[in-house]
Amino acid sequence: MTSMPALPGIEPATPDGHLAQLERENARLRRELDASTTLALSLREANEHLVLAAVDAQTSRDDAEDTNRRQNEFLAMLAHELRNPLVPISVSAGLLERGPVASLPLGRLTAVIQRQVDHMARLLDDLLDAARLSSGKITLAIEPLRLAEVLEHAAETIMPRVRERSQRLTINHDERDPVVDGDRVRLTQVFTNLLNNASKYTQDGGQVTISVRCDDGIAVTIADNGAGMSDETIGRAFELFTQGPRTLARSEGGLGVGLNVVRNLVSMHGGSVTAGSDGPGQGSTFIVRLPQSSADAPCAPTAAPVHTASATRRILVIEDNGDAADVLRMLLELEGHQVEIAAEGHAGLALALEGHFDAIVCDIGLPGIDGLELMTRLRAAQPDPRPLTVALSGYGQPSDRARALAAGFDRYLVKPVASAALVEALAGPSAAIA
Repeated sequence: MTSMPALPGIEPATPDGHLAQLERENARLRRELDASTTLALSLREANEHLVLAAVDAQTSRDDAEDTNRRQNEFLAMLAHELRNPLVPISVSAGLLERGPVASLPLGRLTAVIQRQVDHMARLLDDLLDAARLSSGKITLAIEPLRLAEVLEHAAETIMPRVRERSQRLTINHDERDPVVDGDRVRLTQVFTNLLNNASKYTQDGGQVTISVRCDDGIAVTIADNGAGMSDETIGRAFELFTQGPRTLARSEGGLGVGLNVVRNLVSMHGGSVTAGSDGPGQGSTFIVRLPQSSADAPCAPTAAPVHTASATRRILVIEDNGDAADVLRMLLELEGHQVEIAAEGHAGLALALEGHFDAIVCDIGLPGIDGLELMTRLRAAQPDPRPLTVALSGYGQPSDRARALAAGFDRYLVKPVASAALVEALAGPSAAIA
């Protein structure tokens, strides 16, 4: 039998023809399947991106809300902590304004005012240190230090508070008398902050203990039997502006910056600090670990010579704040000096050039020309012997101090200035003392 010839344009119905058609169909189906798979993967990837974007957006919102909440809490704390000292200061000032009364306890009133001013100054110092540390503007003056001296100094600083609350403070030194390489002022600040924190959260009559142990390094433990901390509070103890739960009374006080300053300063010394507690009401423990120095124990520092005020001096006070100028005048006149006041930079410079003063006390932030410009011009125009010059400033960074001394000031005092510090600064000959 002979096969029929294939018609034009039509493939013969052969096994090979069927196979080719199936392959083409399979290829088409694979292409469609690949396109569907790609589309499904793209849709799934897009959906995952949308989910992640939604999570990120929610996280950002939560972070922003948390930041806003903490800022609001901090501002409320700051207002509270700054207002509180103003009450006893204001009341004390009102009592003193009544004039001499036999029953008026002048010593107690002045002590109250001084304590509250010191408290406000510490708050401001903590805030400034937190800002300086976060921007890397604090440098350390490293030297070998006997740790025992640092701890004793910190303990002395908080003893008035401890006595006021009938608390007990005990120091258990290590017999090996360890030495650390550190900045004396900053390490004292670390332990003062920790001791102040322990006293603050410990009830009247409570116990605060310092223990020193030397193994591979130095471990200083500060323990109290006070309010204790929850696990959540321990986890956030060293965060800036973070504090444990507070009552409305907020009798403990503080801004939540001290422990953050402690952590950063200890880290700058190559150490670490940790917090611990068995829970609320079970007391707290803070452990500072520091490398031990290979240097020998330094000799005890010699006491600085104490200057006594000289005979009556003519002193020029250049200060634009009227109240500050008045109290400075009263203080210096009580010390036996003759005082003139200038309330503006140009007027102060003119008086300084004409008045033949023995000493000049000058604010840095003045209208007209500031204290730095005033002193630069004065030193350029004034022949020897020059008057002793003391700068008063609200800026306390080393760079501020260095600029003032470079301008020609002999001494530099940061506000608020204690009366004794100003009297001491005006004693003796002129010499650059920071």
